[in-house]
Amino acid sequence: MKKQKIDKKTFKRKLFNKYRLVIINEDTFEEKLTFKLTRLNVFIYGGLFSILLIIGTSYLIAFTNLREYIPGYSSTELKKEATQLVYKTDSIVEVLKFNNLYIEKVKEVLTGKVTGVLFDRDSVLKSIQYNKDTMNLFPSDADLEFRQSIERADRYSLFNEATKNADIVFFSPVSGILTDGYNPKTKHYAVDIAVEMGTPVKAVADGTVIFAEWTAQTGHVIIVDHTGGFISIYKHNTALHKAQGELVKSGEAIASAGDTGELSTGPHLHFELWNEGYPVNPTNYIDFE
Repeated sequence: MKKQKIDKKTFKRKLFNKYRLVIINEDTFEEKLTFKLTRLNVFIYGGLFSILLIIGTSYLIAFTNLREYIPGYSSTELKKEATQLVYKTDSIVEVLKFNNLYIEKVKEVLTGKVTGVLFDRDSVLKSIQYNKDTMNLFPSDADLEFRQSIERADRYSLFNEATKNADIVFFSPVSGILTDGYNPKTKHYAVDIAVEMGTPVKAVADGTVIFAEWTAQTGHVIIVDHTGGFISIYKHNTALHKAQGELVKSGEAIASAGDTGELSTGPHLHFELWNEGYPVNPTNYIDFE
């Protein structure tokens, strides 16, 4: 027992023993810097430095473009290109179907199977009739496999799935619980998404900031003008990261969600989407889940 007490006292004394670290000029032996340290101080400073290093690295990965160089994270440009390729592929398939039908009709005319009939590309188009009741709307095995591969490749993405409208690829500004939906009858031309305080709010598409100011009722508000006559509005933010006149990219953080303004009832994002001067339902263009 005495030996254990002596060991504890010796260990405690060693922690508080003072040491001096001196940096001198080798030629003149002049002291340049002197540090007074103890083992306890070294442990504390080393631990704090390690914690700050971990926090800094996590911040760089979560909020900067450096994450695109880490295996497992997909880039924003790659997501946009993949979405555009899907729509181009669908269009090419339809064109191929029409061309194949046109070639078959030409073969029938050349082989004499069809005679005395006015035949041109317009007549082929008229012959194509789609019956919605007989069309197979279920995805094929190849389509299901393609969807699963896209989901697996994008499992680490920070952004939600994009929805294409006209020439715009829309991204979800935040991920959260939809607490109030779009309702023209109550003049609620927006959706409210409950999020944690300080959650990054991202631009839904490329555009230009046309308003970034404080208002008494809705707190920090930022409005972005997009192509195709679309305008997106983000209200009740705790801070704004962009100023009026700045250009923003799809998925770029432009504000931090909060609980500012007289009309706010808790940390959330009030998001509106307008087209050609009229409000539209954001859920028709964006998946917030």
